[in-house]
Amino acid sequence: MLALCGYWLIQVWLGPQVVGIPVVKEELIQTVLASGKVELPPSVEISSKLSGKVTDVKVVAGDFVSVGQILLTLENKVDRGAIKKAGAVTAQADARFRKISEQTQAGSEHSIQLAKTSLHNRKKQYARTRELAAKGYVSQDQASDALRNLTVAQSQLATAEFQAKANRAKGSEYALAEIALNKARANERAARDRTGTLEIASESAGVMISCKVERGDMVLPGKILMAISPAGKARLLVQLDEKNIRDIKLGQKATVAADGHPDLRFYATLSYINSAIDTARGIVELTFDAINPPGYLLQDMAVSLAIEVSRRRDALTVPATSIRNAEGTEPWVMVVDNGRSQRRTVRLGVREKNKIEIIEGLREGDFVLPATGFEIEEGKRLRLARADSIS
Repeated sequence: MLALCGYWLIQVWLGPQVVGIPVVKEELIQTVLASGKVELPPSVEISSKLSGKVTDVKVVAGDFVSVGQILLTLENKVDRGAIKKAGAVTAQADARFRKISEQTQAGSEHSIQLAKTSLHNRKKQYARTRELAAKGYVSQDQASDALRNLTVAQSQLATAEFQAKANRAKGSEYALAEIALNKARANERAARDRTGTLEIASESAGVMISCKVERGDMVLPGKILMAISPAGKARLLVQLDEKNIRDIKLGQKATVAADGHPDLRFYATLSYINSAIDTARGIVELTFDAINPPGYLLQDMAVSLAIEVSRRRDALTVPATSIRNAEGTEPWVMVVDNGRSQRRTVRLGVREKNKIEIIEGLREGDFVLPATGFEIEEGKRLRLARADSIS
């Protein structure tokens, strides 16, 4: 009995046992929460340039499509007479081109031969005249005339050769005939291409968001058949409480969850801060660029963001529940120091969910008491029990 009383007296002298929470160093990330919606690039509408019957639809709404992927096929039959008519026009243009080409070439070659013959004769005449003039059998004027005739013949040959070269590739008649032939051939190819099966392919990658056509439908030129939401850049239009704007800077990253997929996460970067505040609602508008946006994002889908505004790698931290007067001018904690409770004023730093950084007032290894539960007076003798040792 005496021993029991002695134990009881010792316990009273040592004070009640309390749970102490250690001050530890760890990485602390401060985030600001915000909400917004998804804004995707404008949808790409798919239509046919021709009329025809749908023979196959290869995609459905929700499918991801790539550039060049075949979306649907049409059976398109045009008047066979149009193809025959186009072929006849091509034949006429070809005949005219051949005629001009052959005539131009033949005429040019004939002119060159005449000029060469004339030049040959003038050379012989000039040589003979110069020989006779040297012997005094002809006058000097006759020798000058022979030289002039030779010069004229040389000029005529040069002109004929130049004209022949122009007629071969750049003559106006030749060029017009060639243009007409190329145009006729193109029209004939187009007429033939419009007959048979026509495939309509995607010009951009993305998600098929609507498909308004089925196999067997008749379609007309210009009618919208499908719509694709392009893959790539997606933006998040965010509304932030103005009281948090002091912590926001361009380039900050955010972890994002779409309301329709709350268990999945992706990331975004802050790219725009509106310079004006909506005073009626007390918000400021932000724009984030999604990083590798997931395929499940839809236009105007609601999203929640945790914007990282600060990060400390070796921060002294305590639970937020241990801070007294946390929102006041002099926050403080109750610590256990040499077996007694002691009040300490602290300076707070980064806050992350249920943890707060202590900039001044505590050291690593100190133990703080929770601010909840029964109040403990300063200077009271205590027996410390670590929080992680209490079950």
